[in-house]
Amino acid sequence: MLTTKDPTLLADLRLLLEPATMGDPMRPLLWVSKSHDKLATALREMGHRVSSSSIPRLLGELKYCRHSNRKTKESGKHPDRDAQFGYINAKVAEYQAADQPVISIDAKKKELVGDFKNAGSDYGPEGKPIEVNVHDFENKELGKVTPYGIYDIGANHGYVNIGVDHDTGQFAVNSVRCWIDRVGRARYPGMKELMITADGGGSNGSRLRLWKLALQDLADETGLIFQVCHYPPGTSKWNKIEHRMFCHITQNWRAAPLLSLLVIIQLIASATTKTGLKILCEVDRNLYPKGIKISDAEMETLNIKRDKFHPEWNYKIEPRIKNMER
Repeated sequence: MLTTKDPTLLADLRLLLEPATMGDPMRPLLWVSKSHDKLATALREMGHRVSSSSIPRLLGELKYCRHSNRKTKESGKHPDRDAQFGYINAKVAEYQAADQPVISIDAKKKELVGDFKNAGSDYGPEGKPIEVNVHDFENKELGKVTPYGIYDIGANHGYVNIGVDHDTGQFAVNSVRCWIDRVGRARYPGMKELMITADGGGSNGSRLRLWKLALQDLADETGLIFQVCHYPPGTSKWNKIEHRMFCHITQNWRAAPLLSLLVIIQLIASATTKTGLKILCEVDRNLYPKGIKISDAEMETLNIKRDKFHPEWNYKIEPRIKNMER
């Protein structure tokens, strides 16, 4: 053993590592940013007889290992973040107790359609990786798509609306409309209200006027009342659709080029879990123009009832009286 023959080896290696060590000093597992060759060279300059191939084992003895970055830090944590989580959870329990559906919604990132690299790796014949384009230049004929997801929390069932145009408030609301028409009414025949949990930004953002106006139109059209609760800023990863549906879609199509709309639909629809997740997927070929401005006068027509607790995040949109009387 190197450390038996050279009792100061580990101490000197630790000394070299200290300036390059990263991570939480309270954690037992640490990691370094220096290469094995550089560490071995530095140790030899200190009089130790060691090769770069021995460094990994020595690092293991010191409880060091390699890590990639992990996104865990949340900047500007809102003081009422945890209180809003509790408020959302209480609302979900209230709606589920009344047998009214609760859905979690969000748009997945835009995806290039065609022979493009998709993140991740998967098994295949040795020496025969799937070949894709060198550059990620959009194929103008195939374009990009935006998968907009609806996750039914109580039923563990997903719906994905594949948009071929812009991700706008109208697109977000039409995705909810499609879920109601294709799934919601059949599953919840007594549905009178629908609770929606959503991120604070994006096409369904808490400040987006188009989202609210389009949702008002849907309330008028369906006669449903929509209770909307937005997650606080910087907490989108806590939205249930992220870790109960989108992560499984990403895992299912890892390393698979999204060659066509049909391929995308098949890959999404085939994403399942041991807990019974099933996903219905369709293509939305409607056009959703960007840059639509909603005036103050239009906002005044909304039949919106804001909750007392953080009314900017929590509110109900009810059908307008004139439409309910028709």
